[in-house]
Amino acid sequence: MFLQFLAEFLGIFAKGFIGLFICWSDDSFGGILGGLYQMFRIPEYIKVFQKYFPSLDVGGKVGAIVAVIILIAAVLSFIWLLIHYGIRLWKRLFSKKIDNDYIDEVNRLRKELLKTTRDKNRLIDMALSKGVGSGEVNSILQEEAEEGSSSEDKGSVNNGESRFYKLTEVDQLYNGPSAPTFVYDNDITLEQICDRFRNWACSEMRLYYQPRVIRLFFASFATTRILILQGISGTGKTSLPYAIGQWLNNPATIASVQPSWRDRTEIFGYFNEFTKRFNETQILKMMYEARYNEQIYLTVIDEANIARVEYYFAELLSILEMPSRDNWIVDICPSGWDSDPKFVEKGRFKLPENMWFICTINNDDSTFAISDKVYDRAMPININSKGIPFDVAPEDRNPDKICISYKHLEDMFHQAQAKYVVSEENIKKFNDMDDYVIEHFRLAFGNRIVKQLKEFVPVYVACGGTEIDGLDYVLCNKILRKFESLNLAYIRDEIDGYIQYLSDHFGEENMQESKEYLNRLKKLF
Repeated sequence: MFLQFLAEFLGIFAKGFIGLFICWSDDSFGGILGGLYQMFRIPEYIKVFQKYFPSLDVGGKVGAIVAVIILIAAVLSFIWLLIHYGIRLWKRLFSKKIDNDYIDEVNRLRKELLKTTRDKNRLIDMALSKGVGSGEVNSILQEEAEEGSSSEDKGSVNNGESRFYKLTEVDQLYNGPSAPTFVYDNDITLEQICDRFRNWACSEMRLYYQPRVIRLFFASFATTRILILQGISGTGKTSLPYAIGQWLNNPATIASVQPSWRDRTEIFGYFNEFTKRFNETQILKMMYEARYNEQIYLTVIDEANIARVEYYFAELLSILEMPSRDNWIVDICPSGWDSDPKFVEKGRFKLPENMWFICTINNDDSTFAISDKVYDRAMPININSKGIPFDVAPEDRNPDKICISYKHLEDMFHQAQAKYVVSEENIKKFNDMDDYVIEHFRLAFGNRIVKQLKEFVPVYVACGGTEIDGLDYVLCNKILRKFESLNLAYIRDEIDGYIQYLSDHFGEENMQESKEYLNRLKKLF
């Protein structure tokens, strides 16, 4: 009985498998489908199983169950083979198609190259037959190549569309009927700027800043376009320029530095040769917008020393150091298109005069050290303490934001530098101190720092500070900071003498920031 069951049960599968194999050899598509149908006739299997299973003994029933399992395994294996070889066949056919397309493209390019070479040789032969020298021939060919590339550069690839999408949007905004207009407050003074912002930040944003920090911030604008806010995390380094941007009714642009930043493309963007479009950064867009008005623009380079500032900021460091603003020009693209934005001329862009860059840095093991090249060109401000809450008097509360022209701001800088000139006595003390530092520490601070001192200190006084505090700030952050690069064990015995030198020349009660810094250096041993 069991053998009859086995023969009839497995015979269904065997009949379909043999028919499938025969029809596959004959390329009979209908026969193949018939064989597959026979193999997977599940009702037939069930019918045979129900017919014989009740009459089988225990051993037969076990054998019947084993036969069912074997059949299921055989069917699954067959399905797996079909899928496996089907995928291999599809890949083989698809790869051949790709190879054929690649070969066709290579042959097409080879034909174009041969045609171009024949045309070039023909032109050379014609030129030489007319007595034209080989040097002139090369010049003609170069001009033709430049004309061909310039015709492409003029926008033929993009059908006359601008390759600067974001900058073109700015052009359309400021040249359209709904162009923004600005009403500037040209009566406000530097001291009022510091006081009003401090009160506004307290009452409107619950941010509390010391008056000295705000004075240092705005006074630094008179010296350089680059500021460094440094200190421990969580003291409000990023929130300070952010709040000022809000108060000036022109929000700051915040760019978060990534460890992968290595070159100028992180600041300006780059031209994509494939799409023939320029990938603009938000920083470049705001630079471009700043050319249309006189507002004060702040760009925050947040966590600047997560990558090396000297790499991605190198070009701006050099350009902004130039004394003439006419030379504040950066090359954006190698050539110009007719469809380029208004302020991009022949691929070049002049940096705006009303933008300042604020770099926030943390000094810890996860960051890079800032080099002297950056520190010398910037104005560093230390923020190492959290803000202490205070109350604003009702008469000093002014929730209204303000709009200030950078030209008015710079006029106030010039007026302050003429009114609060650093005294000759203090200039002489600084020059004498230069000789002292050279003799005892083998270190000089150069003419750049003296120039910054003469520009910064008068504006700091106009903001509400004192001359001696301004001198103390410059000495501590621009000169004494260089001591960190020296051998501290070598200068240790000289520090006490230098502290006494400062007391003798500037007074025991003055230059406190510098003295505290020198005492901290001694504690490093």
